[in-house]
Amino acid sequence: MSVAEGALAPDFTLPASGGRTVSLAAMKGKPFILYFYPKADTSGCTKEACDFQEALPALAQSGLAVIGVSPDPMKPIEKFAEKYSLTFPLASDAEKVVAGAYGTWVEKSMYGRTYMGMERSTFLIDAEGKVARIWRKVKVPGHAKAVMEAAKALG
Repeated sequence: MSVAEGALAPDFTLPASGGRTVSLAAMKGKPFILYFYPKADTSGCTKEACDFQEALPALAQSGLAVIGVSPDPMKPIEKFAEKYSLTFPLASDAEKVVAGAYGTWVEKSMYGRTYMGMERSTFLIDAEGKVARIWRKVKVPGHAKAVMEAAKALG
């Protein structure tokens, strides 16, 4: 299953860093960025998280929040958030239910071996809970900036 631009964002409620819970319902009326990343504290995921953290003040000016989602259990997520002083919520989708709904839990292949994994993807959700923009198979360099530009256009 996959989500399309203009469609209603699939519902979710997940545990997140700092003892928080994130949900689509709680974000109602507020635009936000929902990004999926493969694994906490790996080089690409760290760079992406730090880029979003750096962009937070500018994103907040546009009224945007950021939520990161990975299949990691809460413990490594909490360590990751602490290690890099990440203030936005990092959610655990250990059951991959939300990733499935957004079409980010996909078959990948490396060295000729196929396996299921998280596709690095970002969704810009508008205040009405609709998917305004989708970035799939994200390349980290410059990504947070591209999302910020698209978010400004939304506002």
